[in-house]
Amino acid sequence: MTANQASRTETVSPKVTGYGISYAITAILSALLVVLKESNESVLNLMKTLTGHHWITHGLLDIIIFIALGILLSRGAGIRMSGNALISTVVGATVVSGLIIAGFFGL
Repeated sequence: MTANQASRTETVSPKVTGYGISYAITAILSALLVVLKESNESVLNLMKTLTGHHWITHGLLDIIIFIALGILLSRGAGIRMSGNALISTVVGATVVSGLIIAGFFGL
């Protein structure tokens, strides 16, 4: 086993794990928000009203959720995962969120 392979199977720090899981959750929630605002005119209009454009509101919500979850999930002993498991979680969430959006728009 190479040094690179060994580092991926070792447990990563609670902070790295917490923010990795936070990204995964935020990515999926962001995709679901796309579906919600594109299928509900009142949500879209509310988001436009809050900041002037729905994508600005969307981005701010994503940042707030990511940071808040990251802080919560990385506290104390936190959750620990191997590097491989965390990579799989991040890649999986990215693929799922892309499929949610592509599926909604019929691609």
